[in-house]
Formats: sequence, structure tokens, C-alpha cells
Amino acid sequence: MDECNAIPIAPNGTILCGKSWTAYIGMALLALVLFFGLLPAAFWWSERAAAGVLLVSALVVGYRVLHIRSYQLYYDDLGVWLYSGILPWKKGLSGVKWRDMDEASFVPNFWSWLFKSYSIHIGHRFTESSGMSLTCMAHGKDVVAALNAQHQYLIREHLIV
Repeated sequence: MDECNAIPIAPNGTILCGKSWTAYIGMALLALVLFFGLLPAAFWWSERAAAGVLLVSALVVGYRVLHIRSYQLYYDDLGVWLYSGILPWKKGLSGVKWRDMDEASFVPNFWSWLFKSYSIHIGHRFTESSGMSLTCMAHGKDVVAALNAQHQYLIREHLIV
């Protein structure tokens, strides 16, 4: 893999999760509208219009699938990080350092339990706006437990102040 396109995970980083399959539902509905609604309607206009609609639809759906797949939540010695983005100007890394982390939590409800797709919030000790809120994360309940366990371990061992 090209180093410029690699996910910037530290050698001792642990990948926790990515987006769940439920994150693809909105994109799948959009694909249905584009390919089975707009595309047949474009054929009534002209074949060139249909080719344009097909090309734009394929690009939009392809980009959205790749963008959803790009989400990776992981932790390393410094903190908890979320990497996402596929276009060079959209790639990014955000996170919370262990020393600034308050706690990780998830939103429990019937649907999240059924589909194992949770909304996760990783709080910041000092400011609410600096935390991370993530939706449709695969196995988010287990991720929250792992993050809180790691955070407590680092506190007990006096590795963070």
C-alpha cells in the first residue's frame, strides 16, 4: 500500500471498529432512487441524458460507499482516534487524548441492540464540543467497554495524569 494512502495508525495502535452495515441504508435508498427512478426517466428524455445520469449516479454511489468504508476508530498510546476520508483534501484524523478523555458511552435502544450498530460518544473532560460523537458504529457496545477499560488501566497504572 502506498504510504501516502495508508491509514495513519501508530505501530502499537488497535483498530476498534468501523461503520456498521446500517450506515449504508441511506446510501442504498439513494441508489434505488437514482438507478430505478431517475435513470429510467432519463431514457424518456434521451440516451445521452441516461448515460449522464448513469455516470453521475455511479460516481455518487461509489464515493459514498468508499467514504463510509473509510471510517476507522482506533486507539494508541496517545488517545482515541477516528480516521476518515478518501479524497486527499477530505482525509482527516480527529480524536481525544487519553489525558483529556472523560468517558466513552453508547446510546442503548432496541434497534441498536438488534443490529449491533450503536451511536458512540467519547467525552472530553474540559469541553463538551471537543468530544467525538459517532453514529452507526459496528459493535459500539464492545468498543465503549474496551475504551473505558483501557482508560481505567492507564489511570490505575499512573500512565496518564
